[in-house]
Amino acid sequence: MEAPSSLHIAMYPRSAFGHIIPFLQLSNKLAEKGHIISFFIPTKSQTKVEHLNQFPDLITFVPITVPHVDGLPSGAETTNDVPSPLHPLLTIAMDRTEPQVELLLRYLKPDFVFFDFAHWIPKLARRLGIKSLSYVTSGPVFVSYVLSPARERQLDVGRQLSEADVMQPPPGFPDSSFKIHFHEARAFLRFKNMKFGSNIPFRHRLVASLSECDALGFKSCREIDGPFLDYLETQFRKPLLLSGPLFPNPSTTLDEKWVNWLGGFKPGSVVYCALGSEATLREDQFRELLLGLELSGLPFLAALRPPSGVEHSSIEKALPDGIRERVGGRGVVHEGWIQQPQILEHPSVGCFVTHCGWGSLMEGLVNQCELVMIPRVGDQYYNARLLGQSLKVGIEVEKDEDDGLFTKESVCKAIRTVMEEDNESGREVRANHAKLRKLLLRKDMESSYIDDFSQKLQSLLLS
Repeated sequence: MEAPSSLHIAMYPRSAFGHIIPFLQLSNKLAEKGHIISFFIPTKSQTKVEHLNQFPDLITFVPITVPHVDGLPSGAETTNDVPSPLHPLLTIAMDRTEPQVELLLRYLKPDFVFFDFAHWIPKLARRLGIKSLSYVTSGPVFVSYVLSPARERQLDVGRQLSEADVMQPPPGFPDSSFKIHFHEARAFLRFKNMKFGSNIPFRHRLVASLSECDALGFKSCREIDGPFLDYLETQFRKPLLLSGPLFPNPSTTLDEKWVNWLGGFKPGSVVYCALGSEATLREDQFRELLLGLELSGLPFLAALRPPSGVEHSSIEKALPDGIRERVGGRGVVHEGWIQQPQILEHPSVGCFVTHCGWGSLMEGLVNQCELVMIPRVGDQYYNARLLGQSLKVGIEVEKDEDDGLFTKESVCKAIRTVMEEDNESGREVRANHAKLRKLLLRKDMESSYIDDFSQKLQSLLLS
């Protein structure tokens, strides 16, 4: 029996745009190879991403109705619709879509279902005779350090683990020098038992997704994550498929207002700062960040949300006193969505201050702006350590070891390190970044990964 040349794949990402968009990027790449995609998505969210569908003849959005859950605002569908304390309620709602998903899978009869957070998908798919693939949109280093079977065995020793225990990598981890900080270890231990919807630990959702599926997929490449991918393959003992980093291909030009503003500065002189579409800083950290950008003396564009902990009608009222007058036209603080890929491509941008979301890091790596990293939660810590410590292609902002807080001075120091020509650490980072960027942008790099991904799917169907 030969596998069909064209596969039918159902996609069911977590209900968050940081997951939906990478799944849609992968869908475009697979559709380009002729595969048929049924993309499950909350009803109203479709309108926000359908413009990204490059193959509407092959990629069909399949609406999912989000069930009502007490305490969840009416109409909430994604993590972008509710504050983070309500994310567990949204997860309960998405768990309750299982009957809908089962009916759709029975009707559509796809060859595969790709998922990342609905830990119940593998058992459902197996019952229906469908292969399941857990597609991980965060970095493989996070899975290696936090979710590997070796780490699970450590957590099952029957004693209370300390921060010192989890500050060490799990057995067999490919980089023995890799370390996390005390405040990150404390967050690890909170994460270990945190219930996250339906009275299920957040960690259990991820571990079950990785352990019970037929294959693992990563938005990654060996040029960045080679040793960690090898480690995961031996740890989970199941097929591992790489889509490549799926770099964005901006389909629109940069808005004229940003073209004009950026065009007023020398090449490579502007600091662009963005901490993700859902990240909210504490008010004191929000101000330290902006004061650090000011202290650098460089022009900057900061795309941020208003800080948490206080009521602000707009970001304007949260700004440090007098900063507008002091920086004049060389500093802009922008609230709301912004064209990040296009901004990073602009020749005036020389530094990218990022929260270390995997997608943002990939966008930074293929551009000539240098990376300054301020990881805040979850996988971001491990992504920052990979790029800053293992690969040395960026600089991480120094934080207090105990509370994880940064200062305006530490923000300024990191920016100046990567931007000043005579800084020795900065020269090393710039050289390493240039080498990696060249590797990532080589001809046919992405297409070779998608070709291999597609071929492995064909083989899996026959196994």
